[in-house]
Amino acid sequence: MRAFVNQRFITLAVLAVVIAVLPLVFPSSYYFRVASLVWVSALAAIGLNILMGQAGQVSLGHAAFFGIGAYAVAIGPTHLGIPSWAALLIGAILSAVLAYLVGRPILRLKGHYLAIATLGLGVLVALVITTESRWSGGPDGMPVERLTLFGWRVSGSYTWYWVTGGLLLVGTWIALNLDETPTGRAFRALHDSEVAAQVVGVDVARFKLQAFVIAAVYASLAGSALAFMNGFINPDQAGFLHSVELVTIVVLGGLGSVVGSIVGAAVLVTLPQALTVFQEYEHLLLGLIIIVAMIFMRNGIVPSLSALVFRRARS
Repeated sequence: MRAFVNQRFITLAVLAVVIAVLPLVFPSSYYFRVASLVWVSALAAIGLNILMGQAGQVSLGHAAFFGIGAYAVAIGPTHLGIPSWAALLIGAILSAVLAYLVGRPILRLKGHYLAIATLGLGVLVALVITTESRWSGGPDGMPVERLTLFGWRVSGSYTWYWVTGGLLLVGTWIALNLDETPTGRAFRALHDSEVAAQVVGVDVARFKLQAFVIAAVYASLAGSALAFMNGFINPDQAGFLHSVELVTIVVLGGLGSVVGSIVGAAVLVTLPQALTVFQEYEHLLLGLIIIVAMIFMRNGIVPSLSALVFRRARS
């Protein structure tokens, strides 16, 4: 237990140092913007990793909750006169309620049946956002009022770098602490075998639903943060391709690894920026790099590198 506490503290300390030191080497505000995108994507991926990596459930429509959080902070202040900070909380609550209501029936499914059901949820939410143009602006999207807290208007890439970095730290701390709670242990039991977990007294349906709700809230908060940061939102954030991107981040970084979600987000967000010099070959090279990484690091970047370091340390 003490070793886990030390590992958790070291992980949070290293992440905090990275967030604090990076601005010292950034030459322009563009890098603050890219880093903020990494933090937001990592926050959503950590929640999805709780569902997929710890509880062993599949979701191909997770961007639906990301979109709900994003559109909550856009629609709330614009059409309903709700304060921006309250709209963020309402978006998280709506995502949790939807995850609870939808999760009860679909989480009874397994394997590819569950994947298709979550995909259907994502498609449905994206369709509603696209067609309800009076509220959401339709395919063209809509502007988002800036977040205001106690009279302070949160704006600028530098400010959002620290805000999203702080959110990521809190999200990471919660995820790391969850791992050693009874809930976290129940999630791991589900991941290993639902039948075995049920035999030892784990309420399989309840804990699967809990993981789904937790992941939905993480995604909603990340979506709200991105909407506030951009000042604009469109249906793409709730679309299927974004769901695939989130799953790719989780798998690439390492299923079950909180640090892996952050590393996966960093790779998938920054690589396209670095590969723009190759122009029309950018997407080809990005796909090739991901394929090679998964061939040689089948468990994900962080677990594979950790295993390699451990083997060399023992030899």
